[in-house]
Amino acid sequence: MYDVIIIGAGPAGLTSALYLRRANKKVLVLEAKSYGGQIINAHVIENYPGIQSISGYDFATNLYNQVQALDTGIILETVLKIQEDKTVITNKNKYQAKAIIIATGSENRKLDITNEQEFVGKGVSYCATCDGNFYKNKIVAVTGGGNTAVSDALYLADIAKKVYLIHRREEFRAEDKSLEEVKNKNNIKLILNATIESLNGKQNLQNIIIKNKQGQERPIELDGLFIAIGQEPKNEIFKNVVDLDEKGYIITLDGVHTKTKGIYAAGDTRQKNLRQLTTAVSDGSIAATLAIKEML
Repeated sequence: MYDVIIIGAGPAGLTSALYLRRANKKVLVLEAKSYGGQIINAHVIENYPGIQSISGYDFATNLYNQVQALDTGIILETVLKIQEDKTVITNKNKYQAKAIIIATGSENRKLDITNEQEFVGKGVSYCATCDGNFYKNKIVAVTGGGNTAVSDALYLADIAKKVYLIHRREEFRAEDKSLEEVKNKNNIKLILNATIESLNGKQNLQNIIIKNKQGQERPIELDGLFIAIGQEPKNEIFKNVVDLDEKGYIITLDGVHTKTKGIYAAGDTRQKNLRQLTTAVSDGSIAATLAIKEML
């Protein structure tokens, strides 16, 4: 029996573990892949208070080591289900706790085309604010049609020499005000009704092939591609103990509470207005503090 089981070893989950272990609680962190979450892929973080500049890998590693130094149990196993009695079933074992914190985050939606994963960090990025400065005076493209894609294009237009904004439809889902700003930027070129068919290059991305509605293909030479086609959480396995919104995010009440007493949701996995590193660690500390107060 653990005091708290934390599902996910990203910033939210590890922050929860840090607070709980400092309160001398028996904690188990379950992670399917590797510590760090999405932030580990960020080349540089420059908007975290108190740290002028740090790589995502270094930030995640520092946090992981800080938690490990407190003798926290961190196990690489895939969670399959949470039972109503707070038993967590993984692909290898069963564990029980008095409280559970779900901190599984969300994943960037992929284009799912050849070479996409091979070029991550070598020309392909899912975060313009993280990686945009690497493309100063270079040629980049953003693909997507929502507010994130449009804001990414505007952000990159102040850094890069030229920005292609590629959208598979004629109309954008983004706000009109942002679209007006895009049209007023001389170095942003809209490519509508087009999809990206392939990514090409040797060690780094060098060009993409796009296809229009008529099926015609053509290459675009560039240095970087920013994919902004949305996020997707992986919360279906928890739907017996939490409510999900139409996008699959966990619906929380008063911050991090779910519909089940003693089960909390922290970080990008839950329904919220801002998904940033600062809000993830905030959720983690709040969830841990509430678990101690309410369940332990």
